Amino acid sequence: MSITKNRQSPETLRRLAEASFPGRAVRTFSELTEGLFNAAYRVDFEDGGASILKIAAAGTEGLLSNEINMMAAEVAAMELAHRHGLPFVAHVQHSDFSRTICSGAFFFMEVLPGRSLNSCKDELSAQAQEQILEQVGQFQRQTAAIRGTHFGLMGDERRFDSLYDLVRYMFRHVLNDAQARSVDLRLTPDDILARLEQDRAVFDEAAEPSFVHWDMWEGNIFVENGGLSGVIDWERALWGDPYMDDRFRRHTRHPAFLRGYGQAAFTPSEVRRIAWYDVFLYVTMITECTYRQYDIGLDSWLRPLLAASWAEICRA
Repeated sequence: MSITKNRQSPETLRRLAEASFPGRAVRTFSELTEGLFNAAYRVDFEDGGASILKIAAAGTEGLLSNEINMMAAEVAAMELAHRHGLPFVAHVQHSDFSRTICSGAFFFMEVLPGRSLNSCKDELSAQAQEQILEQVGQFQRQTAAIRGTHFGLMGDERRFDSLYDLVRYMFRHVLNDAQARSVDLRLTPDDILARLEQDRAVFDEAAEPSFVHWDMWEGNIFVENGGLSGVIDWERALWGDPYMDDRFRRHTRHPAFLRGYGQAAFTPSEVRRIAWYDVFLYVTMITECTYRQYDIGLDSWLRPLLAASWAEICRA
């Protein structure tokens, strides 16, 4: 289990609810254990209503350098999504970043219907899974249509005029993190950054920043009655290239998703950028395994993916 999970006592949970919803009595708290990063609870009230509570890490232990003001980033991203009319995004009901009631920032949001695709995938037919992935592709297209003025991480004050500058900034962060904890990536930072510099032009072709969720893995996709019902965990949102999102990665790319997104083929430059985003994700996740003290077999799954993605980069 991740060391970033900032679990709280029932007494503290009750204080958080009372401060956020004056006059509403709490009936029960139930911890939600599927996620690996933040502590999360379902709160059921005596009046029959319910809410989801998320609590950020107490400090920086276990965090990577690209994980900047993540709870504030999540709230900002969800509110942005609602301003632009995106469906399937929960409303934020109350947020508090003061850390005065407990050791972490927190927010409450509405309960979305359904279950995560990760938890019920085996119960769905292949046709139902394809239908859901096609809907996710359509949702991703809507998200990508929201444009910004500069590139950057949602929770970071720093902004960039070019996509390349953002990608290099993110790579330097994660590579420094790996070096700081002696994570053996079986690649050298100098080689990665040198090859990235050689590919600057392929990033320059993406001149306009898009709104990107980034972490659309199956645990963050909610489904109900065979269809998409919600998208959660927006803390890694950024202004970047739509192809940075998880659904475009080597291990997740699916024809049904691409059909929904409306793009079955990619230009050589897009293919190249996608390969770089593969490398970035796998380097990040391998480094996370050390920082978070995960013991769930991720490392052995990630190594071949990184090797294959790096080989693709080196072939050109």
